[in-house]
Amino acid sequence: MVEVKFYDEVDDSLLKFAVIIAKTDGKWVFCKHKERDTLEIPGGHREIGEAIIDTAKRELYEETGAIDHELKPVCVYSVTAPDNFDGKETFGLLCYADIHSFESELHSEIERIEITDRLPDNWTYPLIQPKLMQEAERRGII
Repeated sequence: MVEVKFYDEVDDSLLKFAVIIAKTDGKWVFCKHKERDTLEIPGGHREIGEAIIDTAKRELYEETGAIDHELKPVCVYSVTAPDNFDGKETFGLLCYADIHSFESELHSEIERIEITDRLPDNWTYPLIQPKLMQEAERRGII
């Protein structure tokens, strides 16, 4: 069973991921990884010595090509899953970004971005990412 929890804050050293719910011109921005047939919210792992907000900015750029945007933290989330990290609770920063412009091409593992007015049916992480969207909506962010 996958458990997703939300926190206002945790110790910074616990934050291993940043995930960014993004919109442009009022539409959702999702990523399609080259090796998958599903869509996901942009995000990824924190590098050693990197501030978590810088992780969010870097991942947003790498996965969407966003070059002009407003980004703000929403909350901390955690995931506990038996098949991930030995079943230990792992933490990430959930952010929201309003993207104003993109680079003309992507330079990462992402094949393409999809800009749409509806949420995907084919989530890469269907037990996690819809809950992140619901929490951002509950907090009045989206």
